[in-house]
Amino acid sequence: MAEALRVGIAGLGTVGASVARVLRDKAAELTRQCGREIVVTAVSARDRSRDRGVDLSGAKWFDDPIELAEKADIDVFVELIGGDEGAARSCVSAALAAGRHVVTANKALLAKHGVALAEVAEKKGVLLNYEAAVAGGIPVIKTMREAMAGNSVNRVFGILNGTCNYILTRMEAEGLTFEACLKDAQRLGYAEADPTFDIEGNDTAHKLAILTSLAFGTRIASDDIYLEGISNITQADIRAAGELGYRIKLLGVAQRTESGIEQRVHPTMVPTASVIAQVHGVTNAVAIETDILGELLLSGPGAGGNATASAVVGDIADIAKSRPGFQHGPVFGRPAKELRPYKKAQMRSHAGGYFIRLTVHDRTGVFAAIAKRMADNDISLESIVQHANGSDGVSEKTVILVTHETTEAAVRKAVDGVTKDGHLTDKPQVIRIERAG
Repeated sequence: MAEALRVGIAGLGTVGASVARVLRDKAAELTRQCGREIVVTAVSARDRSRDRGVDLSGAKWFDDPIELAEKADIDVFVELIGGDEGAARSCVSAALAAGRHVVTANKALLAKHGVALAEVAEKKGVLLNYEAAVAGGIPVIKTMREAMAGNSVNRVFGILNGTCNYILTRMEAEGLTFEACLKDAQRLGYAEADPTFDIEGNDTAHKLAILTSLAFGTRIASDDIYLEGISNITQADIRAAGELGYRIKLLGVAQRTESGIEQRVHPTMVPTASVIAQVHGVTNAVAIETDILGELLLSGPGAGGNATASAVVGDIADIAKSRPGFQHGPVFGRPAKELRPYKKAQMRSHAGGYFIRLTVHDRTGVFAAIAKRMADNDISLESIVQHANGSDGVSEKTVILVTHETTEAAVRKAVDGVTKDGHLTDKPQVIRIERAG
């Protein structure tokens, strides 16, 4: 049997402690599967005295994770610190430079520095594995990087943030406001005290940027993503979507277009009969559309200590199965130096149907003016629904429009025109309708 694989873990929070626990509890099974032992020989965290529910007395302790990366007697460096700069970046860079394999769950680090780190890893002939960085326990990275050889990806999209999916699920199922659902998500630990990164779509954007690079062979471009969060979704939108046969999800979408690669994160209406509409709670799902395979949907736990630890341990096991002299595959499916510059598609190039909710004054001529603005922008309407509000002495109506396929530029121009006409009593709502399997 080969010598034991020596692992150093930097960061012993929920995920790091779970990884150490799984490697201990499943040691015999992992040895049988990998043909060698996997042993945690070094760790690093801020607090030595904290009880993490796992015995780490046999591991050497390093107060400085960079020292662990550079000097510890390890084969694999596991980074679970988090953040795109500081200690996380420094210790991963140090580990790769020292010729050590690296496993990370750090999506922010990869979204910002992934290509540069990949170049170092490939030059040194070591692995940089990051399954846990996207969609938690779902093996989407392995699927796209290893199992889809020969396929050309046309589109990849999915539910990539469990916090947002949980909030939207509760809003629909229980008729709660966004604010009430967010508060409950924070109480349950699904949302951070400052939830901005999740609810405004940034977390989804980082994950989408990584998937885009894998799908289309481009350099990561997390700053070139059209971004909208879910904080402006109301019960009026949830109810209207249901009446029209749709469900609202926050999707990350990347697709190939004639003008380049389009990346966008935003609330989306998907048909209630579609598979992705049935993904509820904190579950994640990723759909991949290809020329050979067709559409593949992967779904499962997207966050949490066990789900993330499972992905990290899987990455470590892959390294344990490799042998000296084995030529490792490229980090992003293609050699990092051959990744093409990202060519951003024309802004707002999305074409499809749209849901438009307008709260307007209940007076003569308003509906005709709205219809004219739509016609002037060549927007064909699939359905129109009006609801009288008339609450608190205010005479107003809610007008729900569903368009046939059109462009976002046309929709925005039409809605801006209605706004300038002075007919609106509240901010307009525009939600894309996405084709989904």
